[in-house]
Amino acid sequence: MSIVTAESQYHLTGEQLEFFDTHGYVLLKNWIPEALLTRLQRASEIWMANGANASPDDPRSVDYKFARREDKDVFWRVDYVHNKGEAASLELLGSPYVLGVAESMCGRNFVPTYESLVFKQEGDGAPVPWHQDAVHPRKHRIFNYDLYLDDSRSGAGALRVIPGTNVQAHDVCAIADQYGWDHPDAITVEVNAGDVLLHDVMVVHGSERTQGNALRRTLYYEFRAAEEIIDDGPWDETWIDRRMRLLPIALRRYQEAFPDSAQFEWHVDAQFKPEASNDDEIELKIAHEVHMNGSWCSAGDALKKLDV
Repeated sequence: MSIVTAESQYHLTGEQLEFFDTHGYVLLKNWIPEALLTRLQRASEIWMANGANASPDDPRSVDYKFARREDKDVFWRVDYVHNKGEAASLELLGSPYVLGVAESMCGRNFVPTYESLVFKQEGDGAPVPWHQDAVHPRKHRIFNYDLYLDDSRSGAGALRVIPGTNVQAHDVCAIADQYGWDHPDAITVEVNAGDVLLHDVMVVHGSERTQGNALRRTLYYEFRAAEEIIDDGPWDETWIDRRMRLLPIALRRYQEAFPDSAQFEWHVDAQFKPEASNDDEIELKIAHEVHMNGSWCSAGDALKKLDV
């Protein structure tokens, strides 16, 4: 077993960071090894089955999200995957394939802020309109780590991104009204299962309507620097501490599952080192009472929400 330190093969290069800052995304091909990917694919099948059959009396039912598609409700999202009974999501979180990237982007005081599985069921071709996930003053990076569990191709619901839109807030309604999906700078990001897309929360992105597409599952982890949260909110140091408690658990779960693989060495500043409760179940779902505003057409113009 080896220990992963800064500037390893699991960290981003200077060129990758520059590309991300300029364009708002970067693609890591073949990033997740097959053994871990297979465990995550199996876990996602269980999460989806449990969510589809969840009783309203199940306290976890609030984390299973359904959307109205014409005359029926379609299951499309599982929030807070770490407390849904499968260790694979924690194994991924504790792996150098995630934490090396998080340290590259956010520095040593990275905070895992969100985790969810988002999917389009076979035949569900509903669009995801142009949007920005969150709009912030850009003193720090905030990014999503998008692990694709299935191939995603042009014409079958693949993500579309408008590079360079990450540097400011946008009126996404105006973009949609003027261009539809045919923005002159938009690109389609095609990926294979096991690829990871890193996207800036402010880059404008979405996916257009398709017909007859195959199942497409994406696991999303968002990261921010603790310093960014203190500067910009919407949470406080107590919430940072609670979210940081996920990391020792995740590191342990990855080492248990892959003891002969390289292990990430976590060097958080003493100011942010969490005080664990020694009860994993308490730590595995730290809910969000508030969220940072994004820019969605239904929510109005982000420029009116935040002066950036």
